[in-house]
Amino acid sequence: MDGFPKGTIVDLTHEYSDQTIYWPTEQGFELQEEFGGMTEKGYYYAAKKFTAPEHGGTHMDAPIHFAKDGKTVEQISVEKLIAPCVVVDVSNQTRQNSDYQITSQDFEDWENKNGKIPDNCIVLLQTGWSQFWPDRQKYLGTSKIGPDALPELCFPGLHPNGAEWITQNRKINAIGIDTQSIDYGRSTYFETHRILAATQLPFFENITNLEKLPPTGAIAIALPMKIKNGSGAPLRLVAVIP
Repeated sequence: MDGFPKGTIVDLTHEYSDQTIYWPTEQGFELQEEFGGMTEKGYYYAAKKFTAPEHGGTHMDAPIHFAKDGKTVEQISVEKLIAPCVVVDVSNQTRQNSDYQITSQDFEDWENKNGKIPDNCIVLLQTGWSQFWPDRQKYLGTSKIGPDALPELCFPGLHPNGAEWITQNRKINAIGIDTQSIDYGRSTYFETHRILAATQLPFFENITNLEKLPPTGAIAIALPMKIKNGSGAPLRLVAVIP
């Protein structure tokens, strides 16, 4: 297509199935068959229905998720969701510390190597955690379901310090991470969610394949299901490497 960036397309999205990981207190993804087979008129027909919470699998959090006056899913401009992306790789740190939180120092270190994080880009945080999907024990730190799982959650995230730095010092369109939550697993007050949402910044969770992207140069295309008044939505996220 004329005008569309040419290059290698990388799918950054986990598929939805009964193995899709959701927050331990949420129902999972369910796909039910409505009809499948030959109709009485002699042609094949298949139809299914799915049910799922907003926040699970590869998805987008809208600011309303943690900000009373935040934008809902359909209010987020699609122009903000198609943009150059940068990948901040902290997988070396998370190998040593599964509770690792990305701080302002990580962003400054990245800029020392790659230059300033550009305006109007999408920042993708690579912890390496997608390698554990869909093993709940390794990905979440627990295989339990329900409230009993919450104290055992253990995975990396973005430190509130890092969230404040990126929102106050750089002008970005969105931010995403390859873990279950933008806050690290042991968070109980979700400060990072609240900081990002207060600035009307959308963010993505449960991304995959970030190791296939360069630190700079790719273009991200993030297309959430357009749910009116939604606090979040399933997301198809891809990147194009020119």
